[in-house]
Amino acid sequence: MDPALPRDDHPRPRMTRERWTDLNGTWRFGYDDQDVGVDEGWWHRTDALEQTIEVPFPPESPASGIGDTAYHPVVWYARTFTAPQAEGERLLLHFGAVDYRAAVWVNGTQVVTHEGGHTPFSADITSALRREGEQVVAVRAEDLPTDMTQPRGKQDWRPGPHSVWYERTTGIWQPVWLEPVAATRIESLGWTPDLTRGELALRIGVDSRTFPLRARVRLSLRGEELVDATFSLSRRRATVRLPLDRSRIAHDRRAYLWAPDHPNLIDASVTLLHADEAVDEVASYVGLRSVALTGGRLRLNDRAIVLRMVLAQNYWPQSHLAAPSGDALRREVQLVKELGFNGVRIHQKIEDPRFLYWCDVLGVMAWAEMPSALDYEIDTVARLTREWLEAVQRDLSAPSIVAWVPFNESWGVPNLADDPAQQQAVRALYALTKAIDQSRPVVANDGWEHEVSDILGVHDYSQEADVLRERYGSREAVDRTLRDTEPYYRSLLLHELELADVPVMITEFGGVTFDPDSDAFWNGYGAVDDVEELASRYEQLVSALLDSPVVAGFCYTQLTDTAQERNGLLFADRRPKVDPARIAMVNRRVSEAVPADAIAEVQIVHAARRRQRLTVTPEDI
Repeated sequence: MDPALPRDDHPRPRMTRERWTDLNGTWRFGYDDQDVGVDEGWWHRTDALEQTIEVPFPPESPASGIGDTAYHPVVWYARTFTAPQAEGERLLLHFGAVDYRAAVWVNGTQVVTHEGGHTPFSADITSALRREGEQVVAVRAEDLPTDMTQPRGKQDWRPGPHSVWYERTTGIWQPVWLEPVAATRIESLGWTPDLTRGELALRIGVDSRTFPLRARVRLSLRGEELVDATFSLSRRRATVRLPLDRSRIAHDRRAYLWAPDHPNLIDASVTLLHADEAVDEVASYVGLRSVALTGGRLRLNDRAIVLRMVLAQNYWPQSHLAAPSGDALRREVQLVKELGFNGVRIHQKIEDPRFLYWCDVLGVMAWAEMPSALDYEIDTVARLTREWLEAVQRDLSAPSIVAWVPFNESWGVPNLADDPAQQQAVRALYALTKAIDQSRPVVANDGWEHEVSDILGVHDYSQEADVLRERYGSREAVDRTLRDTEPYYRSLLLHELELADVPVMITEFGGVTFDPDSDAFWNGYGAVDDVEELASRYEQLVSALLDSPVVAGFCYTQLTDTAQERNGLLFADRRPKVDPARIAMVNRRVSEAVPADAIAEVQIVHAARRRQRLTVTPEDI
């Protein structure tokens, strides 16, 4: 995967240009608790900002240099920069995420506003630039701590963290950067493979006042050219279908397609041409894979696969929701792999694109989940819809994402079982997601109270393996559990559903707490006293699910200790509590839900032995 590795530091790995300027680092900063900054013109009065902050770390975090966790609903940022664009170019200012409502000024001119704390936005700031000298950018961020209709994920609305809720994140928490671009340029790219038809759909958006244009697309795999095609553009948005090699799809899967054990990524370059002159070029990549649900199983590239996921809050002690570095995002994905998981459920967070990049590169399937609001109003629906649309559009091309999750555990729709309006809201976001992307399943409300869903995700924190076997050990047991059992005092189904072909996955379970250094933790699911007991409990619970011929996947809670939750397989500093090889050995056991895994396991052993020129023994198998 070396050709893809240089993208790891770029804040937008799936569409890169060579020239960009990092604006992270030290900014001026100030609290505006009385909300007077707009009236007093703080966008050009940087002297009003008396502190400094390290961007992109939220002011609540120690890494920001501030570490103030009190209520501060309005904050301001400012810094100077030098414009890097050449004559005739435009200059774009990009923000990865600002929580929750942002307004941005450049040299006293407002250039953009944005609402939504987890999704990116940009502005063309060219007309606001001074002809020479330093430029000034100022940002006002408003984040009302107790507004429960605001999508917040796991951010606490109380003064301090409680239960499973953590410190708040205010303001800038993902990278800020500048990008000089051509006036006529590529604005967006989206890739969707269709293995059945042997095609790769490319959706391209351009910013141009002049047509026609042409776009040249080149695809290569490990240096081998796969496609070199040029097509005409007569409008700002177009879709072109590029041919794939059908014989490779059928017979050379491990070297051609994307999957956790062979995460092949195809390098792509797209060049925009006016007449015969190249006016813009971007680099990208794509993974060829299909996701389907049939026979009660998830199928990746038409082959049944059991999802063996871990729940990841992706929260760090020093930097909270913001990653400490790009390397920390890479390490997070590596840890998932080392523990033997093939997937990760990113919980209540729209993660930095660089995290998904490493999932793509290293071969980790991901569930993408919308951070929830916590109260139901008209504002809730409007805010969730707007931000979820932006999140899906941002990550539509990531091969690692295999499912979308707009709601979790009825958060934001607390009366889902009885309120027709809330039921329609869940149905609406399910249908809206399907309207944008038909290539992945949608889990409308993960955990319980399923109104509509492609996968029945069940949250069951029973600490007894025998109870899990009783509830999920056979088709009859699963049917009975779905209709009659309430694992967390909530009905699993709101309506009678045809269960035969809908995959059932235990998408939260375990949550076993172990912390030898503190008794000040939230113990909601169950605790153990030593490492051996933790490893034994893990093996028993996971084995109970893998022994089921019906359970099509699982997600263990959780990857790391997070704030007061000490139920991670890793401590908060990412040290393992149990030997990762021991956890991996349990996770990689053959599942009864996919008997063919046993054949594949023997084939892998044979292949490894052949490479070593050794003989396969019965003990190996």
